[in-house]
Parts: sequence; C-alpha cells; structure tokens
Amino acid sequence: MKKSWILLLLGLASAAVFLVAPMIGMKFLGLDAVFPHGPDTIDSHIFWKIRLPRVCTSFLAGAALAVGGSAFQAMFRNPLATPFTLGVASGASLGASLYVGLGFSFSFLGISGSSLSAFAGAVLAILVVYSFTRARRSFSTGSMLLAGVALSFFFSSLILLIQYMSDFTKTFHILRRLIGGIEAVGFDSVLSLFPFVASGAVIIFSLNRELNLLSTGEDLAASRGVNVVRTKQVIFLGASLMIGGVVSICGPIGFIGMMVPHICRLMIGPDNRYLTFASLMFGGGFLTLCDMLARTLFAPVELPVGVVTAILGGPFFFWLLLAGSSERTVF
Repeated sequence: MKKSWILLLLGLASAAVFLVAPMIGMKFLGLDAVFPHGPDTIDSHIFWKIRLPRVCTSFLAGAALAVGGSAFQAMFRNPLATPFTLGVASGASLGASLYVGLGFSFSFLGISGSSLSAFAGAVLAILVVYSFTRARRSFSTGSMLLAGVALSFFFSSLILLIQYMSDFTKTFHILRRLIGGIEAVGFDSVLSLFPFVASGAVIIFSLNRELNLLSTGEDLAASRGVNVVRTKQVIFLGASLMIGGVVSICGPIGFIGMMVPHICRLMIGPDNRYLTFASLMFGGGFLTLCDMLARTLFAPVELPVGVVTAILGGPFFFWLLLAGSSERTVF
C-alpha cells in the first residue's frame, strides 16, 4: 500500500477516535448534547466543559509524546529511545513534587502552580543536560544519553526523599501525579499545551531531512552538509520543551513515545518525512483511545491513563526484546 494511503487511513482513524471519544463515558452522549435545543442541558455541559477539553488535551499530549519519541529514536538510532530518556519527565515530576511537598498554592494567568513548577523542573533538566554536553565540548548522543539517565536517577531519588518527608495526604498527591493522567476541565489545559506542542512539532517537521541523515550516521550526515551539532541541539531543545509542556499538564505518561513511533515505522517505514506525521496522528488517536478506556472500563471509577499505557507498554517492550528489534538497526 502506498504511503500516502496509509497516512490518509491513519488520519481518518484518528479523526474518528477524536469525534467518537467525547460521546463515550459513564453516560453515552448523543447529538443533543453537542447541539442542544434551547437552554444548555447537563449533557451539553458535560460534553463542552469536560469531555471535549479532555479529548483535546489527550490528543495533543499523545501527538507530542509520539513525535518527540520518533525524533529521539532517529537521533539516537535506537527504537527504544523515549521522550523521557533525557530526564525531562523526572525534572517535571520533581518540580511538581516540590510544589506539593512544600505546601505551595498559587496560580499564574490561569495556570496552576503545580503545572508551572513541573515545567520549571523540566526546563531545569534540559539546562543541566545541555550544560553537561557543552562542558564536554561536544554534543554527542552518547553524552546526552548518559547525562539524561544519571539525571533521571538523581531526580527520582530526590522525589523519594520528598515523599518520605511528607505526610500521607501530600504523599498521595505526589504519587497520583507521578502516575500520569488527564484531568482537564475547561479549555485552559488545551490553551496552555497547544503552543508547546505546535512549536515543537514545527521544529521537528522542518528538520525531517536532517533526521533522516542523522539516522544513517553522524559522519554521513556531516558529509551531506548537515551541521550535526546544531541540528541535534535544535531537536533536543524543541522536543524536550514540547515534552516538558505535556508532562507539566498531564504528568509522565509512559510508553507512548516508544510504542507509537515503532508501530508507525512498521507500517510506513523509517523515512521521517512520513513517519513524523504518522506518529502525530497515531499518537494523538492512541492516547485518546487509552484515556477513553481509562474512564469507562471501571466506571464510575476512573483509572489514570498512565496505568493503561503502562499495562500496554510492558508487554510491547518485552515483544521488542524477544523480536530482537532492540539489537538491530531499523533505520
């Protein structure tokens, strides 16, 4: 099947999920909730103020995680690389944990202090990794990977310390934040998330040619006129800020950035000119579908969507290992 047809089918499937997901929940909503006759009803309030904003947030978050994952996998030349490889998720989680553990309570321009603290932690992680690689007078993917892993372990230990020093209520809130979930009410989360996702996606889309060359090797990319160091810096900063925005709003939702690009690569091939768009559409639809399952499987109890993605991601990771995909180059 031609790649254009695959992209079209992915787009239609994602659009179908986006349109159907707001209707499905503990109570099914019909078209009367979308286009109410006369005064607004309870169903219309549920649709426009709860379900539609949640679906928009989940679609943006899934698209960002998937696009970031495809970019990092191409840059690291490793199908197991994820947007959280460089410590961005751990930094955001540390920021949110500090906010809860220290008992802060504030907001700015309608954005909660927890989200702002999480984003500040993500930016801190980006700056630390970037400063480390600059101090080594190189910007190798190996240096970034090692710095990110070390920083993740360090931030995780600080989060454990904060949890241990906090009371039961604060510990519960920290743990709930670390699971990852989508709890949007109103469109504030969508408006806060959209600039990060849009800017990061534009950066990665504009560098698809360079990503293709980087995935074949840095020496070959340099011989074809790619400024390897500058390109990796831009991809690193753009994708990390995008992921930082997602984690600050939704928490660290795992495995989307690993599963979706790999599935899309199997369907459409490794060419990032097609893979990035496929990952964007499939990632948005996939996380929206996972969130729909999270709020309907055990209704009226809602599962954090991070639980659903982890349940799916664990077996998928083992399948990659058993299939030997982690040991061979797929680019």
